[in-house]
Amino acid sequence: MNSFLRHFAISAVSVTMMGGCAAIADSSAVTTPQVPTQTQASVALATPPQVDQALTLKQIMANPDWMGILAQGAYWSDDSLSVYFSRQAHQSAVRDYYQQSITATSANQLALSQLHLADQRIGVLNSAKSQKAYIYQGNVFVKNLQSGDVSQITRQNDAIDGVRFLNNGDLAYWQGNNIFRIHQADGMVEQIAAIQMANEPAGIQDPDSYIAKQQHRLIGYVALQHRNDKTRADYSQSLAKQDPTFSSPPWYLGDAEVISEMSLSPDGRYVMLALTDKNYSWRAEHDIMPNYLGKEGYVDAVPARARVAEDAFPGQRLVLLDLVEHTKKDITIEGLTGFDEDVLASVKAENAKAQGKSYQSVKAPRLIQLMQDWEWSQSAMQWSETGQQLMLMLEAVDNKDRWIARVDLQKGKLITEHRLHDDAWVNYNYNQFGWIPQTDSFYYLSEESGFSHLYTKTLAGKVSALTSGKFVVDNVTLSPDGQYLYYRANKDHPGSYNVYRVEVATGKNEQLTQWFGTLDYSLSPDGKALLLTASAATHPDELYVQAIGGEIKQLTDYTSNDFKQYPWQAPQVVAVPSNHGAGQVYARVYLPQGYDAKQAEKYPAVLFNHGAGYLQNAHYGFSGYFREFMFHNLLTQQGYVVMDMDYRGSKGYGRDWRTAVYRNMGHPEVEDLKDGVAWLAANANVDPQRVGTYGGSYGGFLTFMALFNEPALFQAGAALRPVTDWAHYNAPYTANILNTPDVDPIAYERSSPIEHAQGLQKPLLIMSGVLDDNVFFQDSVRMVQRLIELEKPMFETAIYPVEPHGFVQPSSWLDEYRRIYKLFEQELK
Repeated sequence: MNSFLRHFAISAVSVTMMGGCAAIADSSAVTTPQVPTQTQASVALATPPQVDQALTLKQIMANPDWMGILAQGAYWSDDSLSVYFSRQAHQSAVRDYYQQSITATSANQLALSQLHLADQRIGVLNSAKSQKAYIYQGNVFVKNLQSGDVSQITRQNDAIDGVRFLNNGDLAYWQGNNIFRIHQADGMVEQIAAIQMANEPAGIQDPDSYIAKQQHRLIGYVALQHRNDKTRADYSQSLAKQDPTFSSPPWYLGDAEVISEMSLSPDGRYVMLALTDKNYSWRAEHDIMPNYLGKEGYVDAVPARARVAEDAFPGQRLVLLDLVEHTKKDITIEGLTGFDEDVLASVKAENAKAQGKSYQSVKAPRLIQLMQDWEWSQSAMQWSETGQQLMLMLEAVDNKDRWIARVDLQKGKLITEHRLHDDAWVNYNYNQFGWIPQTDSFYYLSEESGFSHLYTKTLAGKVSALTSGKFVVDNVTLSPDGQYLYYRANKDHPGSYNVYRVEVATGKNEQLTQWFGTLDYSLSPDGKALLLTASAATHPDELYVQAIGGEIKQLTDYTSNDFKQYPWQAPQVVAVPSNHGAGQVYARVYLPQGYDAKQAEKYPAVLFNHGAGYLQNAHYGFSGYFREFMFHNLLTQQGYVVMDMDYRGSKGYGRDWRTAVYRNMGHPEVEDLKDGVAWLAANANVDPQRVGTYGGSYGGFLTFMALFNEPALFQAGAALRPVTDWAHYNAPYTANILNTPDVDPIAYERSSPIEHAQGLQKPLLIMSGVLDDNVFFQDSVRMVQRLIELEKPMFETAIYPVEPHGFVQPSSWLDEYRRIYKLFEQELK
């Protein structure tokens, strides 16, 4: 992995993989289609549950294709008349791709020969919006949007990295560290930038030592050869400067760094670069994961990422290249407000005091990098239409600041346009920003009010809040005419999302959809309709189309009849009052079949802890934890009450809820679980002495923290693929919440279950996949040895030799949940 990809790549998987026990089908965007196939997984489908029958573990943990193979990664066609999407059977190696007219009731599967002609989701338009350029299978294509004709511009084996139209209609693309321009007038390909990450060649040097000077003085042949070499070099330089057929000279930026990201201005004049120390690596030699079932019969040492305790990311350096003047400007960070503040002074002082030392705060430049949002698809470098203005979104490596900064292209300096500071950490979501066409204004998301909201700002300094309130805004889209900003928000209830738009000029907001559940959207290229991916509590995602101001229309229907006809119990979403100053904690509640609030014998209960930490599951949509949803239905059929809480730290509830776990992971959340048990006892006729808990990844971590620190709260717990020591997890996720172990050991010792294992008193089941490259199997190994040394007899373990973080094999899912169910039956009934 290239160094520049490290922080984003690991960060991007952290939230999704920390919630890996959901293992729902991948919903990533369809970008470059792969070869379609009819190949199905080798695992046979389960017999679906019948309407009048109780669920079985074998049914709900089986190959999930019986539920339906859903549409994924849907996007609009260029003409706004159809949509593209993919479908992928469970364990199938590749996807099948489809196109469906918005007026049709079924889709057409694309053949191999059609894939290069399919409209691509990711592309760039020329200024007239008459052509679209995109990359398919590493090559550049251009589509005429009026005629629909597609032209292949390059055909080569070395993949092209990016493409854009220039303001004059020429096409530019970059490949590795080289940038090329295709002149529309004559088709000439010009290399406009050759960037060499090496030291500039010294050229022909005059002798500088005594012996060398003597050689030139005494030996005429040597002196002649030297003069000829200098003459040829001078001639070549003069020719390159005066001959218009020569390409521009290369840029030599030194051999100490690599290019993390580059961006070419729309006028083709400037290139902005972010550079990273080439010696930085996302892993060290000892960072391996053993695969005990290697293909050759031996143990394979699989490379794995570094741990936060060792992952010292060096930040990035910014460089601006002027391709016209052939000048280079190193962009310093002095223009960032607070660039040298000691933002961790209080944390460092607290840790020093605990060690019997003192800490003296000193100002010093901080490490920065381009913003690494975990969900966006945009660049952190945004040029204005003309190319005369460049805006960057930067973040401090210490996670405490985010800046939107304008680059003074003439002076090579940063000008702070917006600073978002958070004493805890700046969110890795809600960071979209961009220019508003034909204005001197830009829009951006910010949590400065305590919730993610949408703002605009002019370069003159006027800030306008376009949304406000106790709800979160995300997924911002600028309309094609620049008059509206579309967005998604949970205004009516934290667990229900809809699409809205706001008129930029007036600030007038209007609600466009009336959905009760969860949804995401994309605006059609003509700005006239929405493509919705929407679900309800017992109905998985399907695709819908809604004209702006019109009625919603269902486009796909891939959920199986067997699943739709089964009488699934939709969980109730309740607000649990907090006894620990948190206000209300939202939770899903499933009640037993034949529930009787006045029944003399109280019910047993199970609390499920969702993964990721920063994830929302107590909503009105279909849960990404679809197996757990069915398992909870099974538990209710067996007489259990089930609760699924959005404990503090969960997504969808604003900044204060998110940062409540700062430097204190596993403690506020367990307080919320205590309130959940108390609510169940008071409102659901639950016996508080017969309650168990389970969860995977972050949920497994919480199971540990609950059993270790509140041994009277639960009678049993199951920890799936659990984090046991945060110092061993990855840096991008953990350093946000706990800082780093060298700076804040107090936070790590307070928050890591292995430091609290002596508190275990109740039965505990630990289950981990050996091939887990997210939460390492080593986490569970270390915890097991710790419990052995503490002489704790009440735990058991189960290992899964072929499983990653999100289990894949139905047999593993079945084995795992049989053990969980057996634990609850033994300890809670």
